[in-house]
Amino acid sequence: MSLRPSSEIRDVKGISTVEKQRIKDFLQGAVYCWCKNRNDEWFSIRDLMGGENFDWTGNPMIALYQKHINKGKNDADAISDAGKDAGWLLKKVVSSDIRQFETTVDELVRKYKWVI
Repeated sequence: MSLRPSSEIRDVKGISTVEKQRIKDFLQGAVYCWCKNRNDEWFSIRDLMGGENFDWTGNPMIALYQKHINKGKNDADAISDAGKDAGWLLKKVVSSDIRQFETTVDELVRKYKWVI
C-alpha cells in the first residue's frame, strides 16, 4: 500500500467492472497531472473533478451519477452520492499506485499529497 497512514478502502458497487476500471484509469491520469504540475500541494476529489470539472458528461465519471439517478434519487442527491463514490475510487487509485502518498482529513474532506 502506498498510502500513509493507511486507512479503510471501500468498494463502490452498482457499476460494471469495466465502468469502474475506466473511472479508475481516468482518475489515475488526473492524479498524475496534478502531481506533475502541483506536486507539493494537497488534492481531493473536489480538486480533480469538481469546480470547472463538475460536468461529467462525456467522461467515465458519469456512470457514478447515472447509477444514483437510476436509483430514483433527485439531481442534488445523485450529485452528492456520486461524489462520495468518486472519493472512494480515488482512494483506491492512490492507495494502489506505485508512488507514495500522504493522506489527511481536513474539514471532512479526504486529501492526498504525493511524497516526493
